[in-house]
Amino acid sequence: MSLRAALLGLAVLASPAQAAPAGEQPAPGVLVIHGGAGILRSDLTADFEAGARAALERALRAGHARLAAGKPALDAVHTAILVLEDDSNFNAGKGAVFTHEGRNELDAAIMDGASQRAGAVAGVQRIRNPIALARAVMEKSAHVMLVGEGAEAFARTAGIDFVDPDYFRTERRWLQLQKALGKPSSARAQGGAADYFGTVGAVALDRNGQLAAGTSTGGMTNKRYGRVGDSPVIGAGTWADARCAVSATGWGEFYIRTAAAHSICARMGLLGESPQKAGDHVVNGEIPRLGGDGGAIVLGADGRFATPFNTEGMFRGWIGADGVAHVAILADPEP
Repeated sequence: MSLRAALLGLAVLASPAQAAPAGEQPAPGVLVIHGGAGILRSDLTADFEAGARAALERALRAGHARLAAGKPALDAVHTAILVLEDDSNFNAGKGAVFTHEGRNELDAAIMDGASQRAGAVAGVQRIRNPIALARAVMEKSAHVMLVGEGAEAFARTAGIDFVDPDYFRTERRWLQLQKALGKPSSARAQGGAADYFGTVGAVALDRNGQLAAGTSTGGMTNKRYGRVGDSPVIGAGTWADARCAVSATGWGEFYIRTAAAHSICARMGLLGESPQKAGDHVVNGEIPRLGGDGGAIVLGADGRFATPFNTEGMFRGWIGADGVAHVAILADPEP
């Protein structure tokens, strides 16, 4: 691997999926996850790093178990994200960041590559696992995206778990809001990776060669006016089709403006680019040129994947047919 690829976090670390010999079960597929770009080396205390690594590994093993059982990629994505939403180390579910008004407003999306069905929710405040509600929107409604009170009204009809808003509060996120509120207004308007890192996502390839993607987030610290980022926007932060699956993490406004997730997959399909090349073009080319930053996980139908990012680090992990879970954080090559 070139030094540039290593520094950009663009390692393609899975070999192409291959058909199993006659009489044997097909390989269970590939699962790639992220816990958000924007990680700073200086923020990685021993306890924080250990907790995040452990959660990423749990998510990988939980999702991989679904693939090994012959379940579809959609189930693996859903299961992995549930684990991360329930862990307070990430900006999704339990560990979501606070809005300017001191609330937690959660967004999520999920997409099935085979059918291109999708479901998304935005601005929900009492849903324990927004990814579960996004899937319910996909499977139990005639719509793709529901927001706010309407999304929660639908959730009651779909049997989705509710929690008191205090469930999402963590002291670390509250202190981050207080710090953001103390910044000059011009600095608050600029945003940046530190304001939104921790978004979670997953992409998976199952034994039938089908793909799926999902993303869940608490958005941006100190966000106002019902701001919604890229995570629940199909084609911006989340996309899956027959050739490619993408979950993004970063400064959402720029991922929306570049239709980042769909753009990556379009380059793979129309130009025949690898996950590494397509992801690099968008994440480390188009988005920074406009002033944004972040990362993504990209998985192709042949099992190859990439984890491009342009920040100091991105929580990420992958697991393939051998069942060995790998986790990395910083851009430096890791064992």
